[in-house]
Amino acid sequence: MSKNAKVAAGGVAAGLFLLIWLPWWAALLIVLGVPAAAYLTLDPSQRRRLRRVTRKELGR
Repeated sequence: MSKNAKVAAGGVAAGLFLLIWLPWWAALLIVLGVPAAAYLTLDPSQRRRLRRVTRKELGR
């Protein structure tokens, strides 16, 4: 199993766990808010690098 697949499986498991224990709107805020907050903490140069890498992988 690749690293990305492990991360995706962990994210799905965490999302399902949150949906069971929290109201759906709170789980949605956490699932969407954590990656958004992590992206916003990056430097502008790191954001450009992340976008460039993502575009390259889409063209594969």
